[in-house]
Amino acid sequence: MLDQLVQCGFEIRLLSHAAAILEKDFPTVLNELEQSLANFEIPITEIIGSGGGETKGTQRLRRSLADFGWVKTNFEIKKTINGRVLESISHEVDHVRTFPDGTVVALEIEWNNKDPFFDRDLENFKRLHAEGAISVGIIITRGTTLQDDMRALVSRFTRERNIRSYEDLTAIGLDPTTKQRAAVNKRVSRVKDPLTFAEAWMQNFVSNKFGAAQTHWKKLMDRVDRGVGNPCPLLLIGMPASIVTFDRNAIIEVVEDEQDEQDDETDAVVAAPSADPFEEFI
Repeated sequence: MLDQLVQCGFEIRLLSHAAAILEKDFPTVLNELEQSLANFEIPITEIIGSGGGETKGTQRLRRSLADFGWVKTNFEIKKTINGRVLESISHEVDHVRTFPDGTVVALEIEWNNKDPFFDRDLENFKRLHAEGAISVGIIITRGTTLQDDMRALVSRFTRERNIRSYEDLTAIGLDPTTKQRAAVNKRVSRVKDPLTFAEAWMQNFVSNKFGAAQTHWKKLMDRVDRGVGNPCPLLLIGMPASIVTFDRNAIIEVVEDEQDEQDDETDAVVAAPSADPFEEFI
């Protein structure tokens, strides 16, 4: 199953009989995932230019899935007594594949959100499955090698672009904030084991944008190993470091950093008074 992705270095984990369900009832889903992911690439310039937010590569993946009929869908579950709606529960899933017989598969891509978003996704899949709304839930995120090798990938970028100063960053369209500059300067000027400018900037960029508390394979495994999302059938896919490509002449297109927006959303997820992510009473 998904042999082409495995050969490309993708991590695959199937839970709660998802393998049997997908092979028998949803071979189309497996085929579409392989077609969308087998040749999927993200240039390092898009990772740098995205500032940690969603890359253009991730947006291309979303469009590829949309071309196969995976569409954003709002699920609404109502509790009605004698025609009166007492409770309305809703949740939006970014990618949903609905088949002619009414069966549904749901998919979320977590490129680089705060890791509590995994709790939200898994609990939502669990609830939707319990209500008979979906047959399988799928999550695609950064795999182990992509997370662990991020420093090496960004270091290669600094070497290939000869990044040695703020002027070099400015020349390629990057403008660190005052806070980021202070963090870099501290690493460069410290008495014990000072770093080169390139090393200091790389460390600050990776720790700020792709830290351990972001969504990646290990954080997802921690949750499913604790039973989060169980018993919903799940297909989990980790993208490898090999999807990152390098082109010395590629232009960096800087996009607005979404980190503040992500932090606000995460606060809402963490601070929610109910453990039920669907709970919205009318």
